[in-house]
Amino acid sequence: MKLICNKTRKDPKGRVLKKGETYSKGKNLYVFSYTDPCGKRNSFYAKDIKKLRDKEKMLQRNLFDGLDAYLLAKADVNYVFDRYIETKYGLKNSTKANYIYAYNKYVRDTLGKRKLSTVRYSDVVLFYKTLLDKGLSAGTIDNVHTVLHSALQIAVRDNIIRMNPADGAMAEVKRRIGRVSSRHSLTYEQEKAFLDYIENNPDEERWVSLFTVMFGTGCRIGEIIGLRWDDVDFENRMININHNVTYGPRVDNSFKCEFDVTLPKTKAGIRNIPMLDKVYNVLVKEKGVQEQKVRRSNYELAGMKNFVFYNRYGTIHNPSSINRVIKRIVNDYNNNEILQAMSEDRDPVIIPQFSCHIARHTFCSRLCENDSNIKLIQQVMGHKDIQTTLDIYSEISECKCKEIFDGLNYKNVI
Repeated sequence: MKLICNKTRKDPKGRVLKKGETYSKGKNLYVFSYTDPCGKRNSFYAKDIKKLRDKEKMLQRNLFDGLDAYLLAKADVNYVFDRYIETKYGLKNSTKANYIYAYNKYVRDTLGKRKLSTVRYSDVVLFYKTLLDKGLSAGTIDNVHTVLHSALQIAVRDNIIRMNPADGAMAEVKRRIGRVSSRHSLTYEQEKAFLDYIENNPDEERWVSLFTVMFGTGCRIGEIIGLRWDDVDFENRMININHNVTYGPRVDNSFKCEFDVTLPKTKAGIRNIPMLDKVYNVLVKEKGVQEQKVRRSNYELAGMKNFVFYNRYGTIHNPSSINRVIKRIVNDYNNNEILQAMSEDRDPVIIPQFSCHIARHTFCSRLCENDSNIKLIQQVMGHKDIQTTLDIYSEISECKCKEIFDGLNYKNVI
């Protein structure tokens, strides 16, 4: 902190003022001026010199005490995480809230209380093992690792610790439990069975358009619930993805969840998706129904309205609600399918439980099965990193390879 020099050395009572202190005769106030670590000039005021100097002492503690504890390695892991969050400027509110939630739930009252200078690589590995023993999935622990590792990296860059104790810790956990199972897409038969079931079931008919668009575009759930009629170009049969809707807790820990409109997850997420015939048809039908029955919602979010999909209350869907709907439909379908297969003396087509994101993964799999242009698939899916696309493509290619060789075995070609 740099103090601002003054020329007024005494106040009206003849008391000598310290460096940075001045007295404003016009306002009848004492002023303390300083330049903060970011180079920004600041001032605060008080009616008497004692209150001003009390504020000065508080400023000194805020600026230096915490930093001293940090530099002397007396700070705990929680201090490092809080410092890390403060440096994340421009982070989306939903992402920031997720980081804070994951850390507070799993780290703050456990490893977070450890002094930074005492945390070792083995401590982090054992911490992750404890989370596994409590029943957490490897995916959840991986999310915790992402936040913890990033926070500890701040201390490395500040030269407080030489190495990040979380380096390689998650890889060690994965080696011990085996490779984390990937999210498998639905097969063509399973996808068709799901869509046919809701289409032919009057009780589920209201979900036909939403799930058809979901499976037919590969959009993220936030892009689906935020889709507006303004984004649908029927003439050119294109859907423009230009924003994303999230639902989550506020960063201020008020525990109140709310919708928020943001840009897509990455810059690559802003894209145009050609409409398949089935997508085009259900959207034309849905628009007609809304216009005929005057079912169009007046719901508005961040200045946006005219949303394509909304619930019975006229508001947009909550992503978790859609996941619950999927779970209920899958259970109902499987129960009916088992009985139907028994009566017809055949093997049932069972649909595994899946989430909204699996529908996106399934669409990508269908693309990979029918097109080898990786860049095209990456563009349609809105993947920032082509490696994400390649990972899905390689999984599909491996399955295709097995199918081909099974066919060769059957035909005795080789």
